[in-house]
Amino acid sequence: MTAHEQLVARRGRRSGVTTMIAIHSTALGPAVGGCRFKPYAGLDQAVADVLRLSAAMTAKCAVAGLAYGGGKSVIAPEPGRVLTPADRRDVLLDHADLIAEFGGAYLAGPDVGTGPDDMLVFREVSAFAFCTPESAGGTGSSSGPTAIGVLAALRAVFGTADMTGRRAVISGYGAVGTHLAARLRAAGADVVVSDTDSAKRASAESSGLTWVEPEKALTLTADVVIPAAVGGVLSPATVARLDTPVVVGPANNQLTADAVAADLAARGVLWIPDYVASAGGILYTLSREAGGLSHDAALARVETIERTVADLLEAAKANGTTPLEEASALVERRLAAAASGVAA
Repeated sequence: MTAHEQLVARRGRRSGVTTMIAIHSTALGPAVGGCRFKPYAGLDQAVADVLRLSAAMTAKCAVAGLAYGGGKSVIAPEPGRVLTPADRRDVLLDHADLIAEFGGAYLAGPDVGTGPDDMLVFREVSAFAFCTPESAGGTGSSSGPTAIGVLAALRAVFGTADMTGRRAVISGYGAVGTHLAARLRAAGADVVVSDTDSAKRASAESSGLTWVEPEKALTLTADVVIPAAVGGVLSPATVARLDTPVVVGPANNQLTADAVAADLAARGVLWIPDYVASAGGILYTLSREAGGLSHDAALARVETIERTVADLLEAAKANGTTPLEEASALVERRLAAAASGVAA
């Protein structure tokens, strides 16, 4: 893909905390992407994260057929710094100032460490924030639609919504993972979950789920492994330990490098690119808040992920490639078409 268009970092005038926004591409339209609020060991790591995630958003929007580009933002407080509620509000307002500087070229949403209430704080300074609480007229959390999109991808892979007799391992029992676990169990699957927060174990087990420690999640025998937490979980080393034919999940940037997709294919593991499987949240939110569609109509757009995945699988089979190669080619075609003014 093309190089990034912009990277801007600021030290907040209220909080002194560094915040940044990366715009990867506006070829298809304004850049959209969540705001990640977390400490990093160094600013170089924060910059690497915001650049990587913004590029993934370009791919996500392009494959999903959205008229939006890719962006991302990061709020990076110093490790160990304790933020009071007032401090946190100051940090959010500082970041809202930076969002406002872009004048609509970047549209923010929730990500790791932020939620709908934080988007309301952004709105105090800038109109360019999505997923505000439903009580404030927004669509709230996009976790549910993101999970629905992953299930649509799974239907394309397995050819059915019925998961009876199949074992699904979900690595990450957060907002999206919780939705997935409930829906997969209702579809008949034997569901195993893991999370770095052991406090979630009681809730998972009371819901009829099997709990496993995080370090074991990717090594269990399963019909599908679903990365639903942090990125960078699929490396040559972890791929060598997988015991599953399918990996499909909503976690962003699952591969440590694109070459790992070939490692997966060599082991006979079908991997659906994360930016394809995880597009349900952005599809739903933009369809509702920018497109004015009803809840049902927006969910229907999320369900189109099934057809997208099916098309990628058919192309990969016909061309002897991987779904990642086919998805990357689709992204390039749509970006090139936008640059030339021709519909892809």
